[in-house]
Amino acid sequence: MQGLMVMRLLWPLAATIVIELGVLLYLGERRGKVLWGSVAVNILTNVSLNLWAVYVGSGLETVVVGELLVVLVEALWFWWLVGDKCQGVVYSLLCNAISFLMGEVFIIVISVLT
Repeated sequence: MQGLMVMRLLWPLAATIVIELGVLLYLGERRGKVLWGSVAVNILTNVSLNLWAVYVGSGLETVVVGELLVVLVEALWFWWLVGDKCQGVVYSLLCNAISFLMGEVFIIVISVLT
């Protein structure tokens, strides 16, 4: 049972990190502190969000509130890392929107194939 929980947390985390690093690199971000900071904040927010979904539920309200909290936390984190509020908000919104949408597409594809 614990192995299943670990996998349920690690796969979304790994996918989120890869996708969001890709978005940052696409946007031209090359500073190591920002890229590694993205990994660090994703470990915190992604694991927290997925644990919350497991224990609180994955209804629409839970997902929306959770995602908004993640965007807020990551926007503040990126603002602190890059020193620019607008850029921090853009990074957070784009990274989270793209990783969320890619996750939804993945879920749809898996459900169609199974």
